[in-house]
Amino acid sequence: MSPEILLVVAITAIIQSIFGVGVLLFGTPILLLLGYDFVNILAVLLPISLSISLFQISKHHNYIDFQFFRKIMLLTLPLIAVFLFLVTHSQINIGLIIGVFLLLIALKEVSSSIGKIIDKIIQYETVYFLIMGVVHGLSSLGGSLLTALVHQKNYAKDVARVTVAVSYATFVSVQIVTLWLFSRQQIDTSVSENTVYLVIGVLVYVLTDEMVYEQLDRNKYRHIFSIFLGFSGLVLMIKSVM
Repeated sequence: MSPEILLVVAITAIIQSIFGVGVLLFGTPILLLLGYDFVNILAVLLPISLSISLFQISKHHNYIDFQFFRKIMLLTLPLIAVFLFLVTHSQINIGLIIGVFLLLIALKEVSSSIGKIIDKIIQYETVYFLIMGVVHGLSSLGGSLLTALVHQKNYAKDVARVTVAVSYATFVSVQIVTLWLFSRQQIDTSVSENTVYLVIGVLVYVLTDEMVYEQLDRNKYRHIFSIFLGFSGLVLMIKSVM
């Protein structure tokens, strides 16, 4: 069992407990930088991410935006499976592009001109959903694009988090099935180790949900969400040039 993986799981589980994504979005690039291979990173992080999402869905399922979710099912999921299969044989670095985009999303809160640019980009939703599938299949970074789109819609905090959670749970489910069907022979982490990581992630979610998330009102949540997107952009940009 790796102490550094435990630390990464605990920190990223806090983030996902608040925003609906985080375990894969931050855990994947961090563990890649620490020298772990992509397939084994997914084997560790995917069950944790899915478990947290399921807890969030069970708590606020009445708030899901099903119109948004249908587009995820029809447009995004098939491409995740296809491009995850492809990326097990090659690595493509798109972090810099996504990082810049997330920074623009964050800055639109303080700049009306940037806000107009982002509005024009996101109004092409069909293309956006398709790109999200490609990006997530290639890099597991589609959660960044998902949260950016949800943030743009100005949902109430419970609607925002659970809509992200149900969408992200489907992302992760497709990844788990694809990984198991085509790449399970590459996985060398033990079931017992993964179980410990999973338990830690779930415990962190339970504590964070009660002590942090429930204390945030809508305005604070939206402000922190903007900071989260900006920070995500910076992390991805830094990782892409290292």
